[in-house]
Amino acid sequence: MEVEGFYGCYLLYCTEPKYKGDTYIGFTVDPNRRLKQHNKGLKAGGAWRTNAKGQWDMALIIHGFPNEISALRFEWAWQHPDRSRRLSHLKKKERRETKFQYAFRIAATMLRTGPWSRLPLTIRWLKEEYTLDFHPDLQPPQHMAIAFGPVKAIRPAGSRDDSESASKTYFKMCNVCNRVIDEGHLCLKCFRPDCLSTFHVLCLAEHFLNGDGDQLLPVSGYCPQCNKWVQWGELIRYSKGCYRDGALFRSVTDNDT
Repeated sequence: MEVEGFYGCYLLYCTEPKYKGDTYIGFTVDPNRRLKQHNKGLKAGGAWRTNAKGQWDMALIIHGFPNEISALRFEWAWQHPDRSRRLSHLKKKERRETKFQYAFRIAATMLRTGPWSRLPLTIRWLKEEYTLDFHPDLQPPQHMAIAFGPVKAIRPAGSRDDSESASKTYFKMCNVCNRVIDEGHLCLKCFRPDCLSTFHVLCLAEHFLNGDGDQLLPVSGYCPQCNKWVQWGELIRYSKGCYRDGALFRSVTDNDT
């Protein structure tokens, strides 16, 4: 899986027998490069807490944050749940919990807590052997995808339509306001094969939020063109190159049944 504009927070698991079970939480824009840095030590750009502890696996990564600041705030709260006012309701680590299980429970709680609960995030298990089930009371919001397997961060292309002619790019129309979407401006596209309509981000957000003036970020709504129910997070993931992710298509299928 390749993702443009990648911002993610990850959970490491130490496999060195002496330190096995230790965990580390961090932020990255390139998970593959970051894991190599951790395993090579401080001189290669790793972290002090993971230095000289042998090999680490990147077990879980949560990505899809809109920008670096948003991801860094999530990272800080995940690292310091006892200091975050948003997590004052979180129960402390239980004696029977491993460090890894506790770190996962913190993340699961955060995903159900504002402002993170409205973000179009993907919860990705990078290695199958580390996969844990969400507790029934801590299931992530429906608009968040659960995915499996490696992910590769790629640099954003100048335009997703670079292969098309300049005239086609320029005359892309917003199906809400019926105005031209200027070349280079971020737009959203319905991912359904029988639709593929395009929209200004703000136009579609206002359409989804119609009658819900207390919120700034939509969760879901009906496509103005095909009138099919779509999740905002799915549209965002599609725009970032995640449209081949099986989790997206499972979600689309579930919504149609």
